[in-house]
Amino acid sequence: MSSQMPDSPHESVAAGEIFIVDDDPGVRATLTTIFERAGYRVVAFADGASFLAHARTATPVSIILDVHIPGRSGLDILRELHAQDYPAPIFIVSGQGDIPMAVDAIRAGALDFIEKPFRGSEVVERVKQAISAYSLRKQDDPGLPELFFPGREPLTRREREVLATILNGASAKEAGRELGISHRTIEVHRAKLMEKFGARNVTDLMRIVFDQGQRR
Repeated sequence: MSSQMPDSPHESVAAGEIFIVDDDPGVRATLTTIFERAGYRVVAFADGASFLAHARTATPVSIILDVHIPGRSGLDILRELHAQDYPAPIFIVSGQGDIPMAVDAIRAGALDFIEKPFRGSEVVERVKQAISAYSLRKQDDPGLPELFFPGREPLTRREREVLATILNGASAKEAGRELGISHRTIEVHRAKLMEKFGARNVTDLMRIVFDQGQRR
C-alpha cells in the first residue's frame, strides 16, 4: 500500500479520502496527483488484499478499482466488499478490451466504469458528481419504494434507483446526471431490468411494473 498526502490538509478534510486500487505504479501516481490537486486525500493500493483489509476499517468518499488486480479480479473484490451495499461510489477502471468485464462489474455493484486511456480532469469531475449524488440521496431521499414482483428476481438498490428514473420519464442522460453515472451505465441497468422483467422495450417495462408491482 502506498499513501500520498495533499499539500493542504484542510482541503483534504473538506473533500474526503479516495481509495485507488491499481497494480500499475504509473496509473496510481497519475490518479493520486490529480485527486490531491482537487483537494482529496489519497490512499493507493497495489493489490486487492491490502485494499480489502483497509476498506474493512475505513470508508472513503469513493473507490477507484482496476478490473485486473494481481491474484484476483476486480469482480472478486467487488463481491467480497458487498459492493451493492457499499456506502460510497465505486468506479471500475478498464481498458477498451475489458468493456464486457466492466459491464459485469456494474452488475456486481460498481457504480460506473472509467475507460483507459482517460483524461484526468474528466475522471475527477465524474467522481465529484458521483460523490455529490450519493450525498444528496442520503440527505433528501426518504427511501425508494419497496416494490416487489412475485415470481421475479429481486431488484438491487441501484436497479430500483434506475427504475425510479424510468418511471419518472427521464432520458438516459437525465438519469445519469441525477444518479452521478454515465448514460452508458444507465443503459446497462435498463437492459438488465428489461432482462429481469422479460420486457421488449422501456414502454413494455413500465407496463409490467405498473401491472405487477406490489408494495411491501
